[in-house]
Amino acid sequence: MRSPRLGAVVGSLLCLLPTACAQPTGGAGTASSTSSATPSPSSSAEIDPVDAVLAELDRREQVAQLIVVGVALTDLSPADDFVAEGMGGVFLQGRSSTPADELATETARWAESAPGPRPWIGVDQEGGAVQTLSGPGFADLPPAAHQGAMSDEELAALADDVGASLGGAGINLNLAPVVDVVPAGTEDANAPIGAWDRQYGSTAEDVVRAAGAVADGLAAHGVTPTLKHFPGLGRVAENPDESRDVTDDVTTREDEQVAAFGALAGSDAEPFVMMSSATYTHIDPGTPAVFSPVVVDDLLRGQLGFDGVVISDDIGAAQAVQDTPITERAVRFIEAGGTLMLTMDAGAVDEMVDAVVARAEADPAFAAEVDEAVRTALTAKARAGLLGNP
Repeated sequence: MRSPRLGAVVGSLLCLLPTACAQPTGGAGTASSTSSATPSPSSSAEIDPVDAVLAELDRREQVAQLIVVGVALTDLSPADDFVAEGMGGVFLQGRSSTPADELATETARWAESAPGPRPWIGVDQEGGAVQTLSGPGFADLPPAAHQGAMSDEELAALADDVGASLGGAGINLNLAPVVDVVPAGTEDANAPIGAWDRQYGSTAEDVVRAAGAVADGLAAHGVTPTLKHFPGLGRVAENPDESRDVTDDVTTREDEQVAAFGALAGSDAEPFVMMSSATYTHIDPGTPAVFSPVVVDDLLRGQLGFDGVVISDDIGAAQAVQDTPITERAVRFIEAGGTLMLTMDAGAVDEMVDAVVARAEADPAFAAEVDEAVRTALTAKARAGLLGNP
């Protein structure tokens, strides 16, 4: 249950979004008429597309749909194998100056060769130091800190251009925007975000305005945005990709970082939410957020009401998760309430799938959690048009 204080903060932040505080256009009569309409015989006989896909997938194939694996842009050939094996998606890792039209040829081939649901094809297109694609057809983007200083009109135009360029190249998932709030004056001491100007502002209001515009621009062109890194990396000193035992001893359930995610998670852009791999001493002091049912299931899903795709940050190669055996990472993430597992260690994929399948076969309660994760993942693919023919 959302606390009154957090609910009030989320509500005030929601009003920064263009349509969140708008009055509904239809009256009560319109809503009643729509909800009471009698379904036609043909519509009642229709098969839910997610159910239809689930019926065609065995357990191992279902679990594969929960994996997004990193593939180096210097050699995309492994992506062919992962797509053929029915992985949930591939993440294009590194930096590339490949022209957009050439990349579009590759992504179209992956879509056509997928044996089942088409894959997520993801990038990190934030701007500044974090921009996967910079070849012809992709604009040179300023860092998020500069984007956050733009006017609403300028930012909307930039976001629309980013969405159009990615969508035109066959990219359907962007691991952006960053929703972490870095307090003013602490940027240099915040290794993962502030030191690289990856934050849109120093307050939740600034971040919600700018990150919301970016998410909308992506979604307008069929690119699913990803809000990261819940419940916020704006208060940590170390980078979880490079350091173990990264700890936030400031953020609480009522923090403005948490409220910023809450304001954006239910938007019309239908974003994913990426988990942080740091540990939050005032929320769950003993467990990294990515493996914490308190953070994922209780705070994000329960308190903030998010029912969409929860994606991990890298749980393959990142230093913050190395103390947890690779087979336990996949299982613990799903137990926490997660959906998609991102790994930059391609060699970990089989171990992750094996571990989840084995645990599901031995534990009915865990099998139900896997079922829920798979349905959530496939529902997102259905919304993105990835279940049918390309």
